[in-house]
Amino acid sequence: MSKRRFGLALSLVLAAGTVLGACGSDKEESKGSDKGSSSDGGNASEFSLAMVTDVGGIDDKSFNQSAWKGIQDFGSENSLKKGDGGFDYLQSQSDADYTTNLNALARRDFNLIFGVGFLMEDAIDTIAQQQKDTEFAIIDGVVEQPNVASVLFKEQEGAYLAGVAAALMTKSDKIGFVGGMEIPVIERFEVGFLEGVKAVKPDLKVDVQYTGAFDKAELGKAAANRMYSSGVDIIFHAAGGSGNGVFSEAKERKTADKDAYVWVIGVDSDQYDEGQVGDDNVTLTSMLKRVDNAVNDIAKLSKEGKFPGGETKVYGLKDEGVALADSRGAIPEDVLAEIEKYSKDISDGKVEVPGEK
Repeated sequence: MSKRRFGLALSLVLAAGTVLGACGSDKEESKGSDKGSSSDGGNASEFSLAMVTDVGGIDDKSFNQSAWKGIQDFGSENSLKKGDGGFDYLQSQSDADYTTNLNALARRDFNLIFGVGFLMEDAIDTIAQQQKDTEFAIIDGVVEQPNVASVLFKEQEGAYLAGVAAALMTKSDKIGFVGGMEIPVIERFEVGFLEGVKAVKPDLKVDVQYTGAFDKAELGKAAANRMYSSGVDIIFHAAGGSGNGVFSEAKERKTADKDAYVWVIGVDSDQYDEGQVGDDNVTLTSMLKRVDNAVNDIAKLSKEGKFPGGETKVYGLKDEGVALADSRGAIPEDVLAEIEKYSKDISDGKVEVPGEK
């Protein structure tokens, strides 16, 4: 600097320009690497978010895909790009990847990181204590840390409507439920579904089977085969990727016999496309679990400096956290009107759907 200070006037000008340029560069670099604490309500370029999937991946046509949609929607609304400083995800091949993936995203300086699935509770609890400046959110689980928001849903309310639909639409009075793993969140689906069926047809018994996995389509297919073969005509699945096998079995039967009365009620996302069989479709409706809405909501709160760390937020029918998808004509208007009555009773608090067995 001393040489510049005592140099020619031209050198002084050039040096000043260089210093100013360097200062500007340092500021920009700092902005890019700073996590930009959401407490100051920073702009979009100062906020980034990411998620870690469970073993289903972002194309599971279900739970993870809905969460990823929420992140993509938030990214689009805030002019973020995929990658560092914007939005991204890491896919887990097994539960052994959870901790590694969460830590990797935290080290990449994402402001908010979602862990998708109940099975990620321990991993998020561990990493949240190590990465105290990062905000985390767990979907379908509860982690009691000040920098973790826990997100739950009243799956039982949406599943109740699915049960009502199934009971009103069955011809054989035989209905099935295929679950993934027997964990609290899936049991809420089961309980709500059984209650919905019971509300319409108290004496109807539902065939309930669990595959024990969320990524084994062959197990879902085998369970559906047993059910349809026994006379079941409508199956509601809450089995993630394993539920793809339920669709496969229904579509095979519809392909073999165009008049076959076999239906699947999808889960989490609108699974209409999964049920396409030529000009026909075996998807009766889908119980939407609006993980995308919840993810978007938590992201907005975080960006605005209102992150609900240490809290549990629960999204139900009244909060647009769960719903039934458009049946595209598969369910007649008079039946839809009947379902809507049950929906209103739940939203108005006249019917309280239990979430436990």
